[in-house]
Amino acid sequence: MNMRTESGRSRMRIPVWKILILGIALTVNATLFSRLAWGPQSIIAYRELSEQQTVLEEKIAAADADNAAVSKQIRLLQSDDKYVEKMIRRRLNFVRDNEILYLFSDREDAFGQRVHADDGKN
Repeated sequence: MNMRTESGRSRMRIPVWKILILGIALTVNATLFSRLAWGPQSIIAYRELSEQQTVLEEKIAAADADNAAVSKQIRLLQSDDKYVEKMIRRRLNFVRDNEILYLFSDREDAFGQRVHADDGKN
């Protein structure tokens, strides 16, 4: 007959190996949680990379639009004589007979540089 008192049940000893396993498990969980939150492959790093991806996708879309515009301009320059004449007149400041060309200081020449009134052009 093994009779234990109420105070005997509360004084049961937990084996050392169980405490050791619990300590190891808590340490592993704390390490994994810290890597999940602040490590090189963490949630924070993922969000930053996701934002960078969005920015890069927007830049790619803008580059694609520019590429399409340049491709259209190339096709027009190869096939449309009126467009070629328009670009020559606009960018190189060519004029037809009996035309006068006025250059203003806020315009740019064919090389993307500002045209000034006193730079020696007529």
